[in-house]
Amino acid sequence: MEIETGSESVTQKEQRPPPAPAVWSESPRGSRRSPVVRRVLIASVAGCVVLGGVLVLRPGSGGKAAPPALGPAGRAMAAAGAGAPAALPDLTVLIGEREAHVRRHPGDDQSWAVLGAAYVERGLRTADSAYYPKAEEALRTSLKTRPEGNADALTGMAVLANARHDFRGAKKWAESAVKLAPKRWSTYPALIDAYSGLGDAKGVGRALETLQELNSGAPSVMARSGQVYRDRGWREDAASKLMDAAALAEGSAEKAVCLYRVGELAWERGEPAEALRYYEAALRSDPDHHPSLAGKGRALAALGRTSEALRAYQNALVRQPAPEYALALGELYESLKLGPAARAQYDVLRARVKQEGVNGVNDERILGLFEADHGDADAAVERLRGEFKRHGSPEVADALGWALHRAGESEEGLKYATRATDKGPRSAVFAYHRGEIERELGRYGAARRHIGEALRLNPSFSPLLAPAAREALEALGDPPEGGPAQMYAPAPPPQAAPPASPRPRPTKPAQQG
Repeated sequence: MEIETGSESVTQKEQRPPPAPAVWSESPRGSRRSPVVRRVLIASVAGCVVLGGVLVLRPGSGGKAAPPALGPAGRAMAAAGAGAPAALPDLTVLIGEREAHVRRHPGDDQSWAVLGAAYVERGLRTADSAYYPKAEEALRTSLKTRPEGNADALTGMAVLANARHDFRGAKKWAESAVKLAPKRWSTYPALIDAYSGLGDAKGVGRALETLQELNSGAPSVMARSGQVYRDRGWREDAASKLMDAAALAEGSAEKAVCLYRVGELAWERGEPAEALRYYEAALRSDPDHHPSLAGKGRALAALGRTSEALRAYQNALVRQPAPEYALALGELYESLKLGPAARAQYDVLRARVKQEGVNGVNDERILGLFEADHGDADAAVERLRGEFKRHGSPEVADALGWALHRAGESEEGLKYATRATDKGPRSAVFAYHRGEIERELGRYGAARRHIGEALRLNPSFSPLLAPAAREALEALGDPPEGGPAQMYAPAPPPQAAPPASPRPRPTKPAQQG
């Protein structure tokens, strides 16, 4: 059997298919198939389509995988072929069709890979981590069926590991896929995510450069470039790339993602009204884009529209119960002096993290930040030390530095906070954390600079921390008169030196020009 992967082909001997694992039915309509079967032609990948980086066999290539039909499943495949997210209803139909197909053809490694990738995307889009064990079983079945040359399943495993915040695992799977098919552009986004999670800026740069060389014109590649530029602090370049991606995006789900990211840039610049416009535009494009709903709540809170902010956050949590949304809503309640409501959200966060852990999701960073501010700071330090050893990203460095400070170890905490601000994106939270640690250590000049930077970047960066930053800056007051020399202990007076010999005067003025 010959399997085409981009411009490459891998010849494989027929193998006896393993016993088929259980398949979960996505919907009662999942087994229906369209009577019209055609190829889906994707310009960016000739003769193939991609879902989460997984290529699908084209008709006539020797495999048993049925080509996607026109209709919802075909639209989902076409969107993914361009590296874009599929609409949730279309994704649901695609999952149902693939489930029905692998029941009839349990030895079809390609369809198992597609099904696994679709489960991952479904889990990401709905924050339902119960899809991840399903995805892993489907992808591992694909690998057992075809253990050699199966770049599709390797890429799917990389995407799954990123979704679980297992960036070391994602790096291993993605690098294996790239080694097998280095010209297949759809693997590189997963590799970029893995390197980002590990704090490997050089690896991110190399992977992005290759991705741009292979497929620079795709909106998804522009959006990925914009995210990398944002992480580097290149905000103007990031905004330009993301706006171009939003303008060129064809699907509503893809357009929503791009608009949301532009809104995030506006939020990070301290422009909540501008951010709100982009979040609302994203929701008009795709009402199922729940990150935009949570972003809307955050922007509304910054604008003083508290009741609307609470409703937006509550709706986001109902539709997509992510731990970070529970933390954000809890802190908003706490800033409003609604202690019982805040504690209820913190209980939601703990329960959600526990459930996601059962499904293999690593939420150590978000749980560590929560414990540092609202629970056991010593436990947060222990948790985040382990996470930093696994994934030394600027985000984890910031969380560990802050937890150390909250646990009374500010000197060590400053090392990690400095690493976060030096190597990470321009972040008001990072700057504030570093400034507060410096204030605790008596480094008042640096503390003024970084706490002031946090408020200049985004005066409303947190309903709890932004007011604390203003109070800290006021307590620090203005620098002493006379400049930096008066901010530190005076240096000892220099020892008297013998008078120098007078210089001879020039006999004539120096010539000009």
